[in-house]
Amino acid sequence: MSPRPIRVNGGRPQRPLVPTDTIEGYGNRILDLLFTGLYVYTVDGAPVPAMLKSLTPHDARTWTVALRPGWTFSDGSAVTAHDYVRTWNHGADPANRQAQRSVFAPIDGYVPDGEGPCPRLRGLTVLDDLTFTVRLREPDRDFLLSLGFTPFAPLPPVFFDRGPKEFGRNPVGNGPYRPAPGSTVDGDHYDLVPREGHQGPRRARNDGLSFVFYDDLERAYEDLLAGRLDILDSIPDSRIADYRADLGNRAVDRPVALNKALAVPYTLPGFSGAEGALRRAALSRALDRERVVRRVFRGTKRAAADFTAHTLPGFRAGLPGSEVLTHDPAAARGLWARADALTPWEGPFRITFNADGGHEDWLREVAEQWRTALGIEVELITLPTFKDVRDAVSSGTLRTAFRTGWRGDYPSLLSFLQAQFAIGSAANETGYRSRRFEDALAAARRAADDAEAQRRAAEAQAVLFADLPVIPLWDCVNAAGLGAGVDARFSWNGLPDYTDATFARPDPAAASEP
Repeated sequence: MSPRPIRVNGGRPQRPLVPTDTIEGYGNRILDLLFTGLYVYTVDGAPVPAMLKSLTPHDARTWTVALRPGWTFSDGSAVTAHDYVRTWNHGADPANRQAQRSVFAPIDGYVPDGEGPCPRLRGLTVLDDLTFTVRLREPDRDFLLSLGFTPFAPLPPVFFDRGPKEFGRNPVGNGPYRPAPGSTVDGDHYDLVPREGHQGPRRARNDGLSFVFYDDLERAYEDLLAGRLDILDSIPDSRIADYRADLGNRAVDRPVALNKALAVPYTLPGFSGAEGALRRAALSRALDRERVVRRVFRGTKRAAADFTAHTLPGFRAGLPGSEVLTHDPAAARGLWARADALTPWEGPFRITFNADGGHEDWLREVAEQWRTALGIEVELITLPTFKDVRDAVSSGTLRTAFRTGWRGDYPSLLSFLQAQFAIGSAANETGYRSRRFEDALAAARRAADDAEAQRRAAEAQAVLFADLPVIPLWDCVNAAGLGAGVDARFSWNGLPDYTDATFARPDPAAASEP
């Protein structure tokens, strides 16, 4: 039998496949295999040097980066320090409108949105083909840990020759895989093949991967049972009660750094100012998260205790202000009534979600809780795919609340807080702006040790609990499944370790004829 790729579930990426311009999960899981940066993360979230040969500190905010020699892109061109610096400058320049621009904010010379051009970060200097220096604006305890995140991977010279749109249709990377000939995100799947001679610590142990684009998780689950899919990283809610019985030892559950929330933009009528603060708190207090986790998810979620995830280093329950997550219908009605005294509510409250994500069951349960506790009408609006929702959010045309969530880019509390709520971050999609939060977050990043960082992060979260830019719902105990004869592990952020996934070797004795 000829080898075939391992078939894994996915969805259509929102944007062309460019690391600095991809902020959603379906595109990022592909890009993470096409590109490799200075570090990669193990299945447990530990950073491991990849292209990094050495990192020499000069003070608390300046390092010399030396690259390992011999690395190439899939077109055969050498990876150099010039590629890193050119890529980071491209990603940081507001003229290029890159979705991941804010990850370069710690580097000296970064210009915040609306404050002018930034064609070049003065904190980056190429010393020779394999060496460059990085200088930050101020000490940042998360910066080195974040360097395994995909936007920090180098882009090849051909990217700048072809332009983002054309390059994104057929990326040239330096990772363990390259696009299979003819692969396109416009089809119903996207195929990757291993790169021979790849030097990094992640090396493909399989004959390739095929990301199958599903518009319905139910169909993906049926394909898993029927042997048409090899790895499913998220069991649909409607099958949670049965998946362990269906799959036996092929069922997977593992707590992971992935949370879910309801985003309520400040532009929605009734959700800005003092009135909005009261209504957000009322929605949160009216929600019985434990009931949803028990009835809908059968224990494969954990009620939110903060804005991050239980599995992250430094997580602490019972933070100041977190009582707003406690179910209290009477308090919720009082808060809603106080908001009505400011401006009477005119409903319904509308929530948009994607049909291909399996969210309808829990949203109906949540909607019923709010109808019962607050006496409001809740309307659920369905768009066909995750990409449809993301396009509407990104373009600013969505005029409702929407389901959201965050999967860890690197294992840090501050990663979750910075990405979702900092001014200028592309993932800050509710319009949240708080100087108190910014100051506390900056203090956490400057902290000299873990204890101080965690104390400052708690202060930042106390601001979020008061403001509720999103309403935390739950974080995940990853419910997933493997096909028959497939061997794969799941990582700290809930995705499969794609490079390590294999088909189990058949037992020759079992296959022989008597």
